[in-house]
Amino acid sequence: MHPIPKIRFSRKPKGISAAYLPWKPVGKIDFESYQRGLERTWACGLSPAINMDTGFANLLSLSQRQEILQLVSQLAAGRPFVAGAFVEDLSGNMVENYRAQVIEIRRLGGIPIVFQCSELIALPPDQIARTYSLIGESVDKFLGFELGKMFAPFGSIYSLDTFRRLMDIPSLEGLKHSSLSRSTEWDRLACRDRDRPDFGIYTGNDLAIDMIQWGSDYLLGLSAFYPEAFAKRDDFWAKGDARFYELNDALQMLGGFAFRPPVPAYKHNAAMVLAMRGVIDTDAIPPNAPGRPTSDREFLQILIDRIDALMS
Repeated sequence: MHPIPKIRFSRKPKGISAAYLPWKPVGKIDFESYQRGLERTWACGLSPAINMDTGFANLLSLSQRQEILQLVSQLAAGRPFVAGAFVEDLSGNMVENYRAQVIEIRRLGGIPIVFQCSELIALPPDQIARTYSLIGESVDKFLGFELGKMFAPFGSIYSLDTFRRLMDIPSLEGLKHSSLSRSTEWDRLACRDRDRPDFGIYTGNDLAIDMIQWGSDYLLGLSAFYPEAFAKRDDFWAKGDARFYELNDALQMLGGFAFRPPVPAYKHNAAMVLAMRGVIDTDAIPPNAPGRPTSDREFLQILIDRIDALMS
């Protein structure tokens, strides 16, 4: 039995919202809609995270990811953003590939987050920590990422001992944790509180978005659906406003539906919701991305109407 930790009331979480990358029906990126989504995210006080799973990073070429990074850097104009360092599709030295990307992201004003890759997760635990340390020598700050295999085959959830080793890296400021397991995340929070209280743990648990109650911050794909609602929910929690629970419940119902198996198809649901809300022009997705049935739109509209009612 895993004991339930103490809830931390009236704490303002740090919200990072994975940015959805919209597409046109002809299979091209819709940069105009993308810009609208980014601006709405910044406007409500959240930081967008680009070139993430929600942004189809694994389906993009290196040149496309670089184009997006350049665009967002220009749009940000000093505002905060996080950007994925993705090397799964690159040849050559893994560490040097990571270092080149995190240096470029920092140069352009973003905070790098290191996506796992098949070569990285195949290393022995001590070498995994050593790899992050080598990456961290090249920048002043970056984030790590544990990605469950339900999201991508090149992801892995590290042992608690490996997690402790990662916290010893000075420039590693935090880690996104996407195991979809409360108890696994609670264990990391306990280690963090004991060994390095300033280390950020960003929940990626779209099936338990209330992990902020126990001291997690968040970097969620679900928040891309409706960042304004997440910002209002966070404000309710920080102020001790009981309306937090109703809004969180409504958002969690959306998450439970959108992140059902196959989990990667949640991105199509994100497109549907954003199109319904008028943020993007269409709910088209890349040809090689998993999709959802058109019948999802009816239930998604019911869920969005519920959230809308709680936003007034």
